[in-house]
Amino acid sequence: MIDEGFSAKNLARPGIAEALRQLACGEAGVLVVSKLDRLSRSLLDFAQLMETAKRQGWELVVLDLAIDTCTPSGALMANVMASFAEYERQLIGQRTSAALQVKKAQGARLGRPCTLDPAVSQRIVAERAEGRSLTTIANALNSDGVSTARGGRCWFPSTVAGVLRSAVLDREALGRSA
Repeated sequence: MIDEGFSAKNLARPGIAEALRQLACGEAGVLVVSKLDRLSRSLLDFAQLMETAKRQGWELVVLDLAIDTCTPSGALMANVMASFAEYERQLIGQRTSAALQVKKAQGARLGRPCTLDPAVSQRIVAERAEGRSLTTIANALNSDGVSTARGGRCWFPSTVAGVLRSAVLDREALGRSA
C-alpha cells in the first residue's frame, strides 16, 4: 500500500488503514515499511501500533533499520527511532512556523490565494461601508445567487467578515508596496 500525498504525522491515511485491516483480519501477517518515519512520526501512534501488532499476532519489519520488533531489543530500538522521528516532525513544524512569521513580518500575504471575483469583494466592502450588517450582506448575496470563492452557494456572516478582513490585508499590502 502507498499513501502518496499524505503525511506520516499520524496513521489517518487510507493505505495504512487498509494494511492494518488486512493484518487484523489475518489476510497478512507482516507489515513491512521502508523507513520508520514513513510509517509514523508520532511516538504515541507507533507505540499503539506495536501493541496492536503484539495483541493481533503480526510483525513489523522496518527495512532501513533492520529491526526485528519481535525481540525486546528490537522493540526498544524501534521506540527510540520513533521518538527521533516525532522530534524531527516537531522541529520541522517549528521551523515552518518561524519562517511564516518572518514572511508575515515582511508584509507577505499568507494563506490560500484569493479566488473570489474582485467585483464581489468590492460589493461587500461597499455594502459594509454603507452600514449594512454582515448578516444583511450575506442574505443579499444568497438572494442574488452569488457564488462564494470556492463555488459554494451559501454565504454566512462569518464568510462576509473573512472577505472584509482579506480586503483590509490587500489594502495594507498595496500601501507597503507603493
